[in-house]
Amino acid sequence: MLLEQLRKEVLAASLDLLKYGLVTLTGGNVSGRDEETGYIAITPSGMSYETLSPEDIVIIDGSGKVIEGKWKPSVDTPDHLYIYGKRQDVFSIIHTHSTYACSFAMLQQEIPCATTTLANEVGGAVPVARYAPVASGLIGPHVVEALGDKSGCLLANHGVITVGTSVRHALTAAVMLEDNAKSYLFAKHIGNPVLLEAAEIQKARDVFTYLYGQK
Repeated sequence: MLLEQLRKEVLAASLDLLKYGLVTLTGGNVSGRDEETGYIAITPSGMSYETLSPEDIVIIDGSGKVIEGKWKPSVDTPDHLYIYGKRQDVFSIIHTHSTYACSFAMLQQEIPCATTTLANEVGGAVPVARYAPVASGLIGPHVVEALGDKSGCLLANHGVITVGTSVRHALTAAVMLEDNAKSYLFAKHIGNPVLLEAAEIQKARDVFTYLYGQK
């Protein structure tokens, strides 16, 4: 089976989206890009994550041609391909419809950065990508425009996209983004959250980049 390990990582992340409540039913999608071949492993369209096996994850090339797999890849495949094409540093893309982050997406408001965790995982306040209809071919360009050097953004009136240097990295960004959206909304019910200054955001990013985790 081609790219078996990457397929397993994509499937595991898909199941984690359900575990952490970031999607319901067959919503959202996950992809990972193989550094050596450039091939992309992506979840199939409209299939329940719990029923999938690694063989069900579709392998495509950079043009979207199916290299291995019996199912149609995610309907958002063109957007994944566009982002990969513009961001050579990105090796995984995750799309969710998580509840608290979607509340901000519906308002077309960024999630302010009031915690070091959001600074660590996303790189600061979470921006909003301009609205684009599903399957319009515009979501990818709007995401690249909004992301800058961050690991996540909101899709106006739609959901969330996170990216990472690995599937695990993109998943962590998605989980932490939602957690911080929830915390911020709770804090707003109590008072006015104190936002981190740019210098503190950079310090938090540096800790995550250079000190956190095992080498």
